[in-house]
Amino acid sequence: MNKLLLIILLALSIDAKDIYNVDKLVLEALKNSPDLHIGSSKYEASKSRYDNAFSGYLPKIDLHINAGQTSMSNDTLLLGKLTLKQIIYDFGQTGGNVDSFKYDSESYLYSNEQIISDKKRDVKTAYYQVLQSIALINVHKENVKLNEIQLYRSKKYFEAGIRTKIDVSDAKVELIKSNLDLKKSLYNLKLSYADLDEVVGFIEVDKKYEVYSKELTLETIYESLTDYNLTLIDSINFAYKNRYELKKNLSNINSAMASSEIASSKYYPQLYFNADYTKQEVDKLKNFIPEEQWNAMLNLDWNIYQGGATSAYTQEKKIQINISKLQLQKIKLSVKKDTTQAYINVHKMKDSVELSQNLLEVSKEKFGQAQQRYEYGLSDYIELQQSRQGYIDAKSSLVIDYYSYYEAIAILDNAIGK
Repeated sequence: MNKLLLIILLALSIDAKDIYNVDKLVLEALKNSPDLHIGSSKYEASKSRYDNAFSGYLPKIDLHINAGQTSMSNDTLLLGKLTLKQIIYDFGQTGGNVDSFKYDSESYLYSNEQIISDKKRDVKTAYYQVLQSIALINVHKENVKLNEIQLYRSKKYFEAGIRTKIDVSDAKVELIKSNLDLKKSLYNLKLSYADLDEVVGFIEVDKKYEVYSKELTLETIYESLTDYNLTLIDSINFAYKNRYELKKNLSNINSAMASSEIASSKYYPQLYFNADYTKQEVDKLKNFIPEEQWNAMLNLDWNIYQGGATSAYTQEKKIQINISKLQLQKIKLSVKKDTTQAYINVHKMKDSVELSQNLLEVSKEKFGQAQQRYEYGLSDYIELQQSRQGYIDAKSSLVIDYYSYYEAIAILDNAIGK
């Protein structure tokens, strides 16, 4: 008995599959996806460039040591020199350079956040596609069952002499077609899982998992929809404040302004302090060469003329600021368009769900009436088949509209930076 129980448990563990809901899939995508790691690495590299630029505020200290012989007395010479240089004021050149790299780093951060937002949208879309495929399989299974029942009835009616043999042939054709649709839907589920694997980053060949799905009550599915509470104006304003592409462009503008400050600083001098200390050891020439030397100086370097290069460089940076501001306007227009389209699509799909539910209700009623008419000999098989197919098509459309509604919400959330 214990051995049998152990074998059953072992078999169950081998066939066990992980169950993922949409939140777990998003977390897996954030952990696995190479594009997210690439974006994160670019951001980390940008922070290192900022640290390198910030070092311009700090003193530069160099140590130089050499050893050799002098030709004058064939004497051994040991020399050590320590040099220090500290910028005191450079009219914004160092500050502009630091700010430029700081805003560049911010730009990479927002770019990476946008990649994460896009990834969440793609995971949700792929997840709902899998759920849709599962629901459509159930619809096609029902269609197969209905056709099997109809084939059985057609045979009985033919044997009783109530219906002709062509009704049996038609029922066989419809059963084959419904089985074909079911087979296609099973393959479509596999394709949907393949898309989900790619988006989430499941690289294992034999990854065994299933998405969490619950059975739909199609007759009352519209009432179960989650409402989207923001108005269109609220959605656009939210997007203007939170969309990462806009934040990235604002950082690019600030970076361009910092670069312009660097360019303007080249008109002015650099004021810096430097000092050095030299220690040397010689035996025979120590009376002529001092063993220790030091000096400290305040320096001013000023490029008076460079053939117009400074003016050209400054003008280029001013033009770049204007370009960045125009790009911001362009992105705002694009964000407004994306948000508006996504918002309209959410409400379009919600209305579609409501109408599809009504259509299913009427189609189901019509199918029931057609069955009765066929049984009483008041209609032919074509009318029955058309009403049955209309019922199945209405059910399929409702499933597709239902999951399309939640895909539309995922796209709208992404459009506004939520």
